Formats: sequence, structure tokens, C-alpha cells
Amino acid sequence: MNPWSTACKDWEDRILAGEPLVPELPLFASEAARGLRYFKQLRIPDLFGTPTLAEACGEWFFPVVSALFGSYDPALNVRMIQEYFLLIPKKNAKSSNGGAIMVVALLMNKRPSAEFLLIAPTKEIADIAFKQASGTVMLDPVLKAKFHIQRHIRLITYRPTGATLQIKAADTDVITGSKATGTMIDETHVFAKKANAADVFVELRGALTARPDGFLFQTTTQSKAPPVGVFKSELNMARRVRDGEMDLPLLPILYELPLRLTKDGGWKNRKLWGFVNPNMGRSVNEDFLARELLKAEEEGPAQLALLASQHFNVEIGQGLRSDGWAGAALWPRGADKGLTLAEVIRRSEVLTVGLDGGGLDDLLGIFVLGREKGTGNWLGWAHAFISPEGWARRKANHSTYQDFIKDGDLTLVERLPDDVAAVVDIVRECRDSGKLAKVGADPAGLGSIVDALADIGVTQENELLVGVRQGVALMGAIKTVERKLADGSFKHGGRRMMAWCAGNAIVQATGTGMRIARDASGYGKVDPLMAGFDAVAEMSLNPASRGSIFDRDELWKSENVAVQAR
Repeated sequence: MNPWSTACKDWEDRILAGEPLVPELPLFASEAARGLRYFKQLRIPDLFGTPTLAEACGEWFFPVVSALFGSYDPALNVRMIQEYFLLIPKKNAKSSNGGAIMVVALLMNKRPSAEFLLIAPTKEIADIAFKQASGTVMLDPVLKAKFHIQRHIRLITYRPTGATLQIKAADTDVITGSKATGTMIDETHVFAKKANAADVFVELRGALTARPDGFLFQTTTQSKAPPVGVFKSELNMARRVRDGEMDLPLLPILYELPLRLTKDGGWKNRKLWGFVNPNMGRSVNEDFLARELLKAEEEGPAQLALLASQHFNVEIGQGLRSDGWAGAALWPRGADKGLTLAEVIRRSEVLTVGLDGGGLDDLLGIFVLGREKGTGNWLGWAHAFISPEGWARRKANHSTYQDFIKDGDLTLVERLPDDVAAVVDIVRECRDSGKLAKVGADPAGLGSIVDALADIGVTQENELLVGVRQGVALMGAIKTVERKLADGSFKHGGRRMMAWCAGNAIVQATGTGMRIARDASGYGKVDPLMAGFDAVAEMSLNPASRGSIFDRDELWKSENVAVQAR
């Protein structure tokens, strides 16, 4: 058995007993004691009386400090545990403790001219982090003489070794980590949305290979939306190490309640709050949390979910943003894991197809909707395509897109118009089943698709292809989906991509109704969902199937002519 294993299989018992979440480790005692001593002696600059961390820091954090510095072998200059992942709710002194750790790292470091990096989510928080770290130094006369502080570039230098601590903002500064000996990321869930976040993680871990004395320390709350991409990968990896499913030099400290206690709103039980807020009574006030809970219950499910994620580390479900589409919260109800395209076609008596795609930055979405034989239930299947240009333009989405590509729900085409050709193939499959009633498309920007569909006999002239009015005109289709999700008569494949799209949908009120849009940032896409609404708009007209194209002489003739022309 690996003596440096960081698995903590009894974490549920530990967290409910208020015990440390750091397992027993064979730490280098002198290094652990020195690091903890330095940490405790530092003062907090923004509290009355500027108390030391020995006085103001919660006992829960001391084992984390000991593990970080006590895992360093001074004889070999190797850190036995190089990565740390702390999941902790807001207001638990995450940023204050993190800044102090980086000051201690400068003091403990033996590498000449080592570079340390603290990445904050925004410029404002980076300024605060720098103020905290520099303020801690300035409160100690000995440290004040040994450190050089450059406020205009947020740089702190430890003169005896030339080691530096650079504090950067993820939203404004260029972030690289190829030379960092030690890095702390504040709010990984925010940093993970940065366009090159995946690349930076590769750089940071590459630096650890060249610097075995180095470390990567992540501190974060839960994300305000369902975890995706880099954050989801990092969180899942930490959980697997904690649960003993992976053996990595990574210490997971995850202050989250067991799922059995959080489901169905169980996290609202005040008796549980202190277990995931270890700084309760210090920087966390129970009465404040109780007031926030009362307000959130008045404001609705979206605000409750936000409170749960930020103050109790409850992983949020999709569609619970305050301006989100009501159907997103209901989306999981319609999940039917067996709904492939073939199954939708087989089980349906009639099909409609929806198409939607914006510019090169967006996805091209197709949604096949069937009316089930016997039950009349609606069965949905979706797929999306992304062009090389769209992939290049939206780098922040790469890890999310890669998840969907692995699932088989998104295709990165090699060149245009391969996406159009693939869409036409799907429509042809529906047509050849003899069950296709209509193809509904957003009229804007789909000229090439219209031309390609004409080659297989799907045209406006023969009434197989229609333009679906967008904006407020889609309100009826949107409301129909909501009702059918609620009553169980709308089924879909339960795929991650569509859940993501549903969670991205924003409701915008207009003078005459409402419309669905995506976030202005462009990070969250909704094109496959909008294709679904197009298909619903046509299915709502209660169409009948047109029979197989091979039984319709005029359509067969038109396709045959088109093939001969090619």
C-alpha cells in the first residue's frame, strides 16, 4: 500500500463528526512544523486587531498547511504530494488562507529565483488578494525588511532567495504557468471558463515534472451552473482520489455533504451547515445563512440552487439560473436513455425535423421529433455539428465540446460544408422511413441547407420544408415543451449536450410575450434546443406522415433529376 496515499474513504464519517479531511500521512515532521509555525505567526490585515492566524484561523485548516509543507522531502528536494484541491463554501476564509499559504511558500522555498503564481478570478479579487498578502508582510517588521513589494504589477519578491509571487487576474491578465514552482488557483470553476484554461493546466502540470519540489493548489466553491469542462474534470478527479478509485499525488479536501443528505432539499437542515462550513462562528455566520435561505425560498428554485451551491457546496442541476428557461428544470424528467435516432424512427408514426444554426461561432443543430404509435407521446433525438472555424473561435468551450464528442452527440467536421451533408443524410433517413411530415428550419442563414435538401426532394414547393418564425412566434412551441415535460409526454435521450443547452437558455421578456436566447457571452449554446422548438412547432400542427418517398412519383422524379444533374 502506498504510504502517501491520500484516499479518504471514510470521508462521510469524518465530515459528519467534524474531523479533519486530511488522512494520516508520513509527513516530514520538521518541515510540517516549520510551515505551520510560519503560517500561524502571520497576521490578518483586514480584521480588527490584526490577529494572527493562530488566533483567527479555524483549526480545520492547520492539517492542510501541515500536509502541503510537510510533504516536502528536504534531502531530495521533492514534494511527495504535488497537487491539492480544496472545495469549500464561500466565506470560509478561502482567499485569506490562500494568500497566507503563498507567503509561507516563499519563506519555505529553497529553489533560487523560484516563481510562484496566484491566479484570482477577476481583477478586483486579484487586487484584494495582493492587498491581503502584502498587508500580511507589512505587519511583521522582520518580513517587511526581507520582502520587496511592487504594487503596480502585483509582485512580491523575497530578497534572500529572489523568489517571487505574482498575483494575476484570470479575466484580464495573460496566464501562463510554464515556469511556476508553486501555483494557487482561486475559484477553479471560474478560471476553467477561460479560453485557454485546459492549456494552462497542461503547462502547470508540466512545470511540476521539471520542478519536483513544486505544487499546484486549487481552492474553489462549487460552480454556479452544472459543472462542465475543465472544472468538472478536476472535481471528478479529486473525488475519485478521495474515494480510493485513483492513486495520484493529489490531496482532495472536499467539504461537501453526502448526496443522501442533500437530495430533496436536505441541505436546508441547519444541523448540517457547520459540517460543510468549518469556519462557522468565525467568518461564517449561521444567522446570515438562515436569512439568505428565507429570501431564496421567496425568490424561487433558481435562487435556492445558487445559495446551495455557493454556501453549502451542493452541485447544481441544470436550468436553475434566475433568468433561465422554466423547462430546463423539468428537462431531466423526460430522460429515456434508449432513445437513439433509430429508436425514435421505429417507435414513431410520424416525424418532424427541426434545424437551427447561427454563424460560424455557433453549432448547427438538428432535432428529430416523433409521435409515438399507440401512446401519442413525443420522442426527441438531437445532434449538433461544429465547424473548424467554430472550434477555433470558441476555445473556452473546448473541454465541454470534447465531452459531447465523446458522447457521440457532437461532430467536429473537417471542413465545410460537411456539416450540411451530414444533416441532409439524417433528413434522408427520416424521409426514407415514410414517416416524415415536415422539416422546419430557422429561415435565417440556411440557404445552403435549403439547396442541399432540394437535392433529396425536400422543398418548400412540395411542402416538406417550411420556414419557422422565430422570436416571440416560437413561444407556443416553448410552452408546449414545458407542459409536456411536466406531464411526462415528452421524452428525449437524457444526453449531456441537450441538458447543457437547456440550462443555457435564457428567457427574455418582450412587449408581446417572451423569447429564448443564449447568454450574451456566447459561452453557452442553444442551437440544438432551438432546432427542437422548430420541430415542435411543426408537430403541434398534428401532421400526418406522407408515406415513403418511393411511393410518390413526383418526389422520386425530382430527386432522380437532381442526381442525374450531379
